[in-house]
Amino acid sequence: MSRRLAEGFQGDAAAADRAAVTAVVALGANLGDRADVIAEAVRDLARLPLVTEVRASETIESVAVTPDGPDESRPGYLNAVALLSTRLAPSVLLTYLHAIEARHGRERRERWGDRTLDLDLISYGDVRSDDPALRLPHPRAAERDFVLGPWLAVDPDAELPGAGRVADILDALRSAS
Repeated sequence: MSRRLAEGFQGDAAAADRAAVTAVVALGANLGDRADVIAEAVRDLARLPLVTEVRASETIESVAVTPDGPDESRPGYLNAVALLSTRLAPSVLLTYLHAIEARHGRERRERWGDRTLDLDLISYGDVRSDDPALRLPHPRAAERDFVLGPWLAVDPDAELPGAGRVADILDALRSAS
């Protein structure tokens, strides 16, 4: 792990000295009042300590994705992306994301199962990590048009660290399908 990343995992002790970073959070829900839950989750993100700005995309509909691929028999997802300007360390931000999920009834029973709310930390500035507790950027972000499309809508110049321009990745993904 790099020195820079190790410093990012130390928590908020040095947060006042840390420059703000843009973190990308994907939001998804396929159970309950999906639109209300996502709107409330965006408000929750804006109330986090050391978060000074939140820009969220419009929501889009998508088919549920399982380990075996898309599954149209499962409830469909409502998805969005939020960009946060934050001085929270990435590991601390992830802890807050899990707390927001729990507050909205998220239960982790089945990998890629149906859920009231899913918050994924897609990227945190240009930080890259293979730590199993926090992989950055998100290992499947470049494969998910329901993440890339909304992200591009709020940031036309977006880049996925290690993969390139989001617009190019999205074009390639759509061309392949």
